[in-house]
Amino acid sequence: MAQVPALSIPKVNPSGRDVAFAIGIVTILTILFLPIPTFLIDMGLAFSIAFSVLILMVALWIQRPLDFSSFPTILLIATMIRLALNIATTRVILSHGHQGHDAAGGVIAGFASLVMSGDFVIGLIVFLILITVNFIVITKGATRIAEVGARFTLDAIPGKQMSIDADLSAGLIDEKQAQHRRRELEDESSFFGSMDGASKFVRGDAIAGLLITAINIFGGIIIGYFRHGMQIGEAADVFVKLSVGDGVVSQIPALIVSLAAGLLVSRGSAPGSTDQAVVNQLSGYPRALMVAAGLMALLAVMPGLPFFPFMVLGGVMAFGGWIIPRRQEEENRLKREQEAKTAMETKEADKDSVKAALKTAEIELLLGKQVSTRLLGAHQELAFRVGKMRKKFATQYGFVVPEIKVSDDISIPDKSYHIRIHGTTVASSLVRVGEVLVVTGGGRKPSVPGDDIREPAFGMPAVSVLETFADDLRREGFHPIDNVSVVLTHLSEVIRNNLPQLLSYKDVKILIERLDPEYRKLADEICSSHMSYSGLQAVLKLLLAERVSIRNLHLILEAVAELAPHVRKTEQIVEHVRIRMAQQLCGDLAENGVLRVLRLGNRWDMVFHQALKRDAKGEVVEFDIDPRQLEEFSEQATKVIREFLDRGTPFVLVTSPESRSYVRMIIERLFATLPVLSHVELAKGIEIKILGSIS
Repeated sequence: MAQVPALSIPKVNPSGRDVAFAIGIVTILTILFLPIPTFLIDMGLAFSIAFSVLILMVALWIQRPLDFSSFPTILLIATMIRLALNIATTRVILSHGHQGHDAAGGVIAGFASLVMSGDFVIGLIVFLILITVNFIVITKGATRIAEVGARFTLDAIPGKQMSIDADLSAGLIDEKQAQHRRRELEDESSFFGSMDGASKFVRGDAIAGLLITAINIFGGIIIGYFRHGMQIGEAADVFVKLSVGDGVVSQIPALIVSLAAGLLVSRGSAPGSTDQAVVNQLSGYPRALMVAAGLMALLAVMPGLPFFPFMVLGGVMAFGGWIIPRRQEEENRLKREQEAKTAMETKEADKDSVKAALKTAEIELLLGKQVSTRLLGAHQELAFRVGKMRKKFATQYGFVVPEIKVSDDISIPDKSYHIRIHGTTVASSLVRVGEVLVVTGGGRKPSVPGDDIREPAFGMPAVSVLETFADDLRREGFHPIDNVSVVLTHLSEVIRNNLPQLLSYKDVKILIERLDPEYRKLADEICSSHMSYSGLQAVLKLLLAERVSIRNLHLILEAVAELAPHVRKTEQIVEHVRIRMAQQLCGDLAENGVLRVLRLGNRWDMVFHQALKRDAKGEVVEFDIDPRQLEEFSEQATKVIREFLDRGTPFVLVTSPESRSYVRMIIERLFATLPVLSHVELAKGIEIKILGSIS
């Protein structure tokens, strides 16, 4: 059996406001046709004035026009109330006006006496001025603003709708936010469209008020003269006062509501309530207040003009121009303090949270208790030198290494320190507190007593001597190194060895954003068509792994753009980039324009060449070397390279282009800092000095 759909039953307002509202609307319609006593007319006129004042206050204090979206409906109700009361007062004036000035109630009589000052001509003139102000000035301007606002709002709807859809597609907002913004857009278009029509209520109300007053005057005079036997002058006096009093009582709330409508539609996009929008913008320019104060003072001393009012206004403006900047500065200071306090509280809260426990510093130097106590006096110098180290890395390698966190840790030995990268300890050493280090490199030793140790950064032979012998060491020609310098040198070398791990995806995006627009576009083309930003990050990491600076990122991008459309392997792209950067490579490794070179040797060149296995296209797909040959090469390379390293002479190892990366893979396990270049990476103009060969 088919189910009958349930009827939708509207919800009933339990408070009964819907019934009361309906009764009120019916009452307004009833007043149009039925006569009511004067005391109810007085209540209705007082309610009309109070209602209009309430509308004006709400229009002043709302934060944005859309918050008063029911204004068109309220405007219609207020207009109907005034018109119904006008008809009721017209009926009373024409029926009982011959009884005197109090015939239409106390409110009309009071306003007639207050405005006219006993002369109906004055009252008539004031009434006409009120009509002019309301009809020509306020109502006409508000109507025009409402028309233009409605037109531009409706024209802008397609563009705003497309903007919402674009933000939703880009992930800047979710579906719920998109629905909320669409609903606001619909409410905005509906509101301004309604305001365009509602402004006609105010215009029609002003015209109706003028016609009703004219009818009351002429109709009352005719009725008083012909029906009640009053003299023309007496009838004119009575009925003009009553009619003008009625018109004034009607025009005051009409003027107030017109003003509210004008304020509402003229607000535009100014944030906050009307007083905030107006006062903040007027007082936001103290120099303007000072200039206005000077003009007022000038008018005060002009002959023929009163001194007191202009001087008082000038003094008030000058005081405002003096006090406002100081208040703004005080407010800004309090705001900064509050923001700093909030940031501190948030930081403290995050520090104690579980999420904070999951966060690890990218670079961290942990000091043992005794080391931390010893270096406590040098903490400021330590922080300064750490900052200087980061600047040096930025200049040398082309990107800013992360912040270096220095802290003490009671869990490590008292006389040691640990260096952590991404929360993992990668290096540690002991600090001989109260001693200095002298690096001997296996050569002459100082005559003062000391202990033979290894320098922690490079593992070179050194002697640790008490600080009291530092002057004696200098006299012997040695350079003693203090504890802070030893720790920071070790930290610097560890950072160099871990540069690839410290180059994050975020760093790559920042580096690209700092480029010129043309190179940013080139990076976008590369990473959208041939490789991803992660692929570009991998290229930069491989360069940093061999301590190749990426400071010339625009040259790297040009080199990548040449090969990326044809090759997918990151290693091949890196080799091509290195060739294009040959001038920089040799320039950074040369000393006084001379590049010292250690050759691989013909035998080992042949061995590595034969170990490269190729596919049908001739591309290298595998590196397969005999383990015995690999062991023999390691022994020979270690012997020869160690001999040159002990001399303290900087040099590079040169091999064939195809086998360079594989030779580097083996050599870095023996000598991590030894650069390995290929023959094609030797730049023109660099003087080459061959030291020997591994053969």
